[in-house]
Amino acid sequence: MATYEFTVSVKTRYLEEQSEPERAHYVFAYTVTIKNTGSVAAQLISRHWTIVDAVNHVQEVRGLGVVGHQPLLQPGEQFEYTSGTALNTPHGSMSGNYFCVAEDGERFEAKIPEFILSQPRTLH
Repeated sequence: MATYEFTVSVKTRYLEEQSEPERAHYVFAYTVTIKNTGSVAAQLISRHWTIVDAVNHVQEVRGLGVVGHQPLLQPGEQFEYTSGTALNTPHGSMSGNYFCVAEDGERFEAKIPEFILSQPRTLH
């Protein structure tokens, strides 16, 4: 029986050199690894992100592909990319879904688990 599954993991980092805390501008990079853990080749078609800052301001982002790509992944293959976002607060979170289509035409969603964006503690 065919299984349709992409597993998503994310690593984040605060970009101090691009951030301006005195202007409420905090920039973060995130590296996403998408692995086809199903049994059928499938293509990532589009994305939907929900970005929430520390004062619960919600931003929704939708679009085709990721960083200009719509990767087709065979079972066991993975695709990694780095992107970024800016917040008005030093902390926030992101989560979402990738919308995918398998080679046999089956459509499915790959959940992007919530991850935290946080400015590290600084010593003065």
